[in-house]
Amino acid sequence: MHTPWEHRFAHRTQRMGSSVIRELLKLTESPDIISFAGGLPAPDVFPVEDFAEACQRVLRDMGKYALQYGSTEGYTPLREMIARHTARYGISVTIDNIMITSGSQQALDLLGKIFINRGDRVLVESPTYLGALQAWNAYGAEYVAVPSDKDGMMTDALENALRTGPKFIYVLPNFQNPTGVTLPIERRHKLIELADRYGVPIVEDDPYGQLRYEGEHLPSVVALDGQYRDDQGACYSGNVIYLSTFSKTLAPGIRLAWVIAPPEVIRKMVQAKQGADLHTATFNQIVAYEVAHGGFLDRHIHLIRRVYKERRDVMLAALDSYFPPGTDWTQPQGGLFLWATTPEGMDTTPLLKVAIENKVAFVPGAPFYPCGGGGNTMRLNFSNATPDNIRIGMARLGKVLKEAIEKK
Repeated sequence: MHTPWEHRFAHRTQRMGSSVIRELLKLTESPDIISFAGGLPAPDVFPVEDFAEACQRVLRDMGKYALQYGSTEGYTPLREMIARHTARYGISVTIDNIMITSGSQQALDLLGKIFINRGDRVLVESPTYLGALQAWNAYGAEYVAVPSDKDGMMTDALENALRTGPKFIYVLPNFQNPTGVTLPIERRHKLIELADRYGVPIVEDDPYGQLRYEGEHLPSVVALDGQYRDDQGACYSGNVIYLSTFSKTLAPGIRLAWVIAPPEVIRKMVQAKQGADLHTATFNQIVAYEVAHGGFLDRHIHLIRRVYKERRDVMLAALDSYFPPGTDWTQPQGGLFLWATTPEGMDTTPLLKVAIENKVAFVPGAPFYPCGGGGNTMRLNFSNATPDNIRIGMARLGKVLKEAIEKK
């Protein structure tokens, strides 16, 4: 007898939907499709040998500890390493400010769990990271969208949005997903000042901050917030919750990220995490620490930057060569993505089907807009494809766009 499951699900599941991008990735698994759709790091920069050696060493020397349950906050030496690394960028924290999560996606979900009541507003850039929207939809979030331009969130439009009383502001200041743009220092200062004036916390999501290929490093929002408050204590107690990850610098498959926040926020997130998974995998944390500490991470990031910079440059050159008049795109200084815009009135969602028929894939831009719009945009990932495949794939995509524009 068939069980009618649909009416048994909780009300919150009505706000859940499958990730557009994860579903698209299924379509692009065919080996003859050149995909610019996923936000995938290049597998050829994964430190496979270093992981193999670390796994053997950890199992040999620490096996009984590494295979055991661990603390919810995370492996202490890993948190201490993150605190040291963070201090180099002007953020004074202790391990009481740090919790390890199973990827940044879990951190976003836990933030939703501890902050969002049904109907609460969250202030976001438009467009913004789709995974954050997916995490918070389940908790009944409503979105207040602030438009963005080539320099990210337009902070001149921020004050009106803050008057709606959002629970927090969500921002990706460095090489934003999906657009690839970076928030300038003046806008960072204005964001901090306005957030403080209206008493609204900031969630700073920074998965790509270390992947800069040109220009000067900009201080993170959390570091600037500490300066703004003249927070001289060893333990950060400001207005920013900072997220980052090892997914883009070591490997996404280990599912390791971290949160930096005031201790009272960390304590509440620890309680929420205990109900979710008790703790992030002990073995993964210890292996990641064994691989990353002692200067390896710094050296490895130099390799990643070199590989990704070449791929970004190849994609930008291919856009110049193959994309038709009437299209435009961002010029990211780092990260994994750039953002292309087609003529007004075009819709890139049905265009994806045509692109896949031509053996190339991208992500349509509309799902990144929490309040609608963006139908004529697309996200392109340059980190995962080889330079030769980028040239071939962009030629195919340029042809699809040219024909679509001519038909229109």
